[in-house]
Amino acid sequence: MLKGNKGEWSEIYTLLKLLSEGNLFSGDADLNKIQDLIYPIIKVLKTETENNYEYIFNKNIVIVSGNNEEVEIPVKQFREQAEILLENIKSSQDGTFYVPEIEEFLTQIKCKTLKAKSSVKTDIKIIIHDSKTSTQPKLGFSIKSQLGSPSTLLNASKATNFIFNLSKRLNKVQIIEINSTKNFTDKFQRLEELGVELIFVRTENSIFGNNLILIDSYLPKIAAYLMRLFFSSKISTISELSKELRALNPVNYDLSFHHNFYDYKLKHLLTDIALGLMPAKVWTGEYDATGGYLIVKEDGNVLAYHLYNRNEFENYLFHNTKLETASTKKHDFGYIYQEEDKQKMKLNLQIRFKK
Repeated sequence: MLKGNKGEWSEIYTLLKLLSEGNLFSGDADLNKIQDLIYPIIKVLKTETENNYEYIFNKNIVIVSGNNEEVEIPVKQFREQAEILLENIKSSQDGTFYVPEIEEFLTQIKCKTLKAKSSVKTDIKIIIHDSKTSTQPKLGFSIKSQLGSPSTLLNASKATNFIFNLSKRLNKVQIIEINSTKNFTDKFQRLEELGVELIFVRTENSIFGNNLILIDSYLPKIAAYLMRLFFSSKISTISELSKELRALNPVNYDLSFHHNFYDYKLKHLLTDIALGLMPAKVWTGEYDATGGYLIVKEDGNVLAYHLYNRNEFENYLFHNTKLETASTKKHDFGYIYQEEDKQKMKLNLQIRFKK
């Protein structure tokens, strides 16, 4: 019997929901359907441990094809099972749980696993009909659910640490005081009182630093300023932090013509992270999730954000993400330490979707 958390069950729910509707609905930055951007679904592809299966949408039936056999199932069954699963996901109070009511149906449609491999960003592949180009592209999507706790876009790790030099030397008593202060806003306020500024040096992980430079040569510095703003204030959303960056203009861009440099570059960073970039792996710029994101809303509707509508996809990421403080102990950051003749501090970058 399958068991999973709300995010994992949301992947199965997405499969059932899409096949019950037969259409892929696009969304805007505010999670509303774009009425004139609807793509008919030709088939959905799912990889299981021993076989690959195709779910072919054909008006009133879905044909499940794979392992040299075919099963025809009425669309209304997918609709009914999707509703049952949605209610279970919403009502569950457990971290992980079973849904025995749909177990027989999942066996019938050859669903034996809940979640795609964590090594790839693509959770589901869909072949759609694009009437504008008269083509049937295969698009890979990562699934993000609002039915449970907000998902992370960029997971914290030691690879996402940024190293800063202290602009002024502190004595041992001052270092102990700052290191024992747990609240980052208080920590930064005390540093300011002591006349100390954090000066960005490099990312702790060179691969991550080069990945950022590949996107934009100023991006490591911009991300460093973004984190300084986050840890020293109560602002956490990417859009508000970017607004503050525009006002401060720490990179000294020419803003006389009102170019949105910071918004633009942060949108590119978020998009590349969403579609394949991993901090400790060399980023080639080739997208893994070639379609984009499927968002499972709290009301059960599924909206697509993909590269066919890149502006909407970027705006969704930009307006629906925030920075978050990860575990300082686990990821080894947030304290002053000595390295050679320099006093340093590390800050960590973690990005999560807003609730």
